[in-house]
Amino acid sequence: MKIFAVELKGNEAFLCLLSLNQGMFSIPDCRSQKLVLNNAFDNEQMRHFQKTFQKLVEDYQVEKVVIKTRETRGKQAGSAESFKMETAIQLIQDLDVAFISNADIKQKLKHNPLSIDFRGTGLRQFQENAFVAGYAFLSK
Repeated sequence: MKIFAVELKGNEAFLCLLSLNQGMFSIPDCRSQKLVLNNAFDNEQMRHFQKTFQKLVEDYQVEKVVIKTRETRGKQAGSAESFKMETAIQLIQDLDVAFISNADIKQKLKHNPLSIDFRGTGLRQFQENAFVAGYAFLSK
C-alpha cells in the first residue's frame, strides 16, 4: 500500500510518501515535500492547491491519504487555512482519506516503535510528524 501522510500546519501541507509492501516499509522519492496555500480566501488558489495535490496522488499512484488530526479548539487548535486545505483534499473525487489522532499515533508507536532514527530516513525535519503519522497508520 502506498500512502501520502499529511500534516497540515498554518497554510502548509507537509507531505510524506510511504509504502508498505510485504511488511517492508519504504520511503519513495517525491518531487514535493510540502504544498503552500498563499491565500485560502482566493478560489483560484484553493483550486490550484487541490489540483496540485490530486496530480501528486495520481502521479505516484497513492492508494490512501492519511491526515494527522488537529485540535479544533484551544491553544493547540489548527488554523482556518489548515481546515480549508483538509476539506480540499477530502473533496478530491475517488480519493480515500483517513485520519489519525495523536492518541492513536502514540498507542501504535508503543506497540510498534520506529526501528530507525528519523535522521536516517533522508526526509526533511518538517516532514517528521507526517512520517510518524504515516508509519503509525501503516503499523496496524
